[in-house]
Amino acid sequence: MTKSTKKNILGVQVDATNYNEAIKLIIDAGKNQKTYGVTALAVHGIMTGVLDDEQRFRLNQLDLVVPDGQPVRWALNGLYGTKLKERVYGPTLTLKVCERAAQEGLPVYFYGSKPDVLEQLTDNLKSKFPDLVIAGTQPSKFRQLTAEEKLTVVESIKSTDARILFVGLGCPRQEVWVYEHLNVLNMPMLAVGAAFDFHAGTLSQAPSYLQNNGLEWLFRLIQEPSRLWKRYLFLNPSYITLILLQWLKLHTINPSNGSKPKHELRYG
Repeated sequence: MTKSTKKNILGVQVDATNYNEAIKLIIDAGKNQKTYGVTALAVHGIMTGVLDDEQRFRLNQLDLVVPDGQPVRWALNGLYGTKLKERVYGPTLTLKVCERAAQEGLPVYFYGSKPDVLEQLTDNLKSKFPDLVIAGTQPSKFRQLTAEEKLTVVESIKSTDARILFVGLGCPRQEVWVYEHLNVLNMPMLAVGAAFDFHAGTLSQAPSYLQNNGLEWLFRLIQEPSRLWKRYLFLNPSYITLILLQWLKLHTINPSNGSKPKHELRYG
């Protein structure tokens, strides 16, 4: 992805891209066995970079940051006139990459979530894409890993013929994981969040009319109120306010002001 496609959204460099461009970059990296960090950010993901200088640094080291949420796409269009017609939604990107991987014969690997979710996810994907080669899966431990455990995870992935890795640890843990494995794993690593649960059928996606109008958050809030209410109560209004300030040129967060993390977090 050329630098010209990266646009500053509250200090996070987001790529003004579409599905076709993103898929080509990911597939090319898989073919060339090139380390390539990818994430799909909605409002919550952007705000993790606003509120945490170290997380902002991590996000801005990733190769491809696609606009997962409609409010992020709207910000790109409003601030920079990018004229993006659609967002690049993580769960849809997952399916499209799997489809192309099946066509190209590139084995994929899934890291994160629970064993039963991974089993149902892979069954569903194999049913949808019979030619898809699934090199392996590994569930999350839902805690920080020791240095030895991290090495074991890396070696277990390397021991397969995987060319594309999907990471489903939830935001912001998955973005931390991808950042900490840049130049450790020679393959594209996609932080895709709830895509595992959506495609496993363990979590329902919002109706398309809510997604298209930027109201997916409301649907998810109704599904998981105890976990998500603080996120949406505080972060959504803050995002809107800060975007307005950036648009008015009253306050802009500099992407280069992030702080390089002093320690690995080793989420797993």
